[in-house]
Amino acid sequence: MEGALRDAGVRITRQRRVLLRVLAEAEDHPDANELHRRAHALDPGLSLATVYRTLSVLEEAGVIDRHAFEGKPARFETSDRPHHDHLIDLETGAVIEFRSEKIERLQAEIAAELGYDIVHHRLELYGRRRKGKAGGNTPR
Repeated sequence: MEGALRDAGVRITRQRRVLLRVLAEAEDHPDANELHRRAHALDPGLSLATVYRTLSVLEEAGVIDRHAFEGKPARFETSDRPHHDHLIDLETGAVIEFRSEKIERLQAEIAAELGYDIVHHRLELYGRRRKGKAGGNTPR
C-alpha cells in the first residue's frame, strides 16, 4: 500500500503508516472512531481529526475503500483485496463478505445485453438472519 501511495505522489507520514497498519490488520470494516481507537493505541499522539484527514488522503489515493452502509457511519477497508460483495446484518451491523461467481456472471450478462462492459461495481445486501439458521461466512 505504501508503494501505491508513493506512486500517487503521497508522502508517507508516521500517522499514515500507523493507519495503514491498522487497516491492513483489520478483520472487520471499522469506522473512523474505531480506527482512531486502534491507531491511538499504537500512536497516542494521533488525533481523531488526523484520522479523518488521513482517511480522505488514503481514499483519494485509491488505497482504501469507503463504504457508506445504509444508515451507519462510513466504514473502511483496504482496496488491495480481491473483489467481494457485502451482506449487512440489520440486527447486529455485522458486515459479511462473500463472492458469488453466479452473481458476477449475471451482472456481466445484463451489462452486455444493455451494451456495456462493467468497469466497477458494488453489491450490498441487507438482511436479517433466519430463525434457526446458523453458519455462513464469518463477519469481517
